[in-house]
Amino acid sequence: MNKNLLSIAIILLALAIVFVNLWKPSADKGSTSNAAVENEEESVETEDIPGSDLTQVEEGKPAPDFELTTLDGKTMKLSDLQGKKVILNFWATWCPPCKAEMPHMQNFYEKHKEDGIEVVAVNLTNIDNGRKDIEKFVKDYGLTFSIPLDENGMIGPQYQAFTIPTSYILDTKGVITKKIVGPMDEGIMEDLTKDIE
Repeated sequence: MNKNLLSIAIILLALAIVFVNLWKPSADKGSTSNAAVENEEESVETEDIPGSDLTQVEEGKPAPDFELTTLDGKTMKLSDLQGKKVILNFWATWCPPCKAEMPHMQNFYEKHKEDGIEVVAVNLTNIDNGRKDIEKFVKDYGLTFSIPLDENGMIGPQYQAFTIPTSYILDTKGVITKKIVGPMDEGIMEDLTKDIE
């Protein structure tokens, strides 16, 4: 009986995700890379929070500034990274595609941290499983880039992180050059950062 209930729950969850994606199509699907589009099926839905101003977060516009505390207790302000290319990622520990993406992100960061490229992985702390799980995840995956904590749940919705992982590529002036919904690999990260200033 428990197996039947679990199977029904999984089917209902899959149908709900399909319904949400069809009912509220993303305006930016036409602008994502083919590999990222293929990966959209491997992303996880989060809740839409009413009242968020989504019009500021578009390709070609400056990324809205924010200030968050990182996992190691430091204050991080996005605008302080101007002058560097930035991969701005939104994730949670329970998200399987996020788990798949993180080793690629760490390898990319290790290769390019001296090249003026920064990785900022904002944890959606308000919908995650608690600080201990986040710390364990970061230790298990050997992550060394910045992990700001969105504890109040304000930055994720502002950046339209309703499906995770969601990432933005920012140029050295802090302008959004690309939004990617779904997990990226190192090749995608290389392609999206090599031709921007």
